[in-house]
Amino acid sequence: MVKPSPLDKDATAKIAWARYRRLMRGMVLVSLIAVVGALGWLRFSMGEALSIHMIIATAAGVGLSVMLGAALMGLVFLSSGSGHDEAIEDPFENDPDMNHDR
Repeated sequence: MVKPSPLDKDATAKIAWARYRRLMRGMVLVSLIAVVGALGWLRFSMGEALSIHMIIATAAGVGLSVMLGAALMGLVFLSSGSGHDEAIEDPFENDPDMNHDR
């Protein structure tokens, strides 16, 4: 039998998703700072050789990498912080061959 998840309750889900959205809004600012820092470093090190294509590629690569990492880690925090992780049923709970650290 599957245990109910705390995210199945509307009140808990609203709080958890609001926290996730707040985290993502903050990470947009961090992402923009990372892009500006990367572009500043490239401008300092390359000077006039910095082309518009490299600016676009750097902004997209750095910005999207930071946001992807933030989104995935945010989902880990959402799952752990809401109690959703404890709602799973471990199929290997009674398996003597598995090394449980609990």
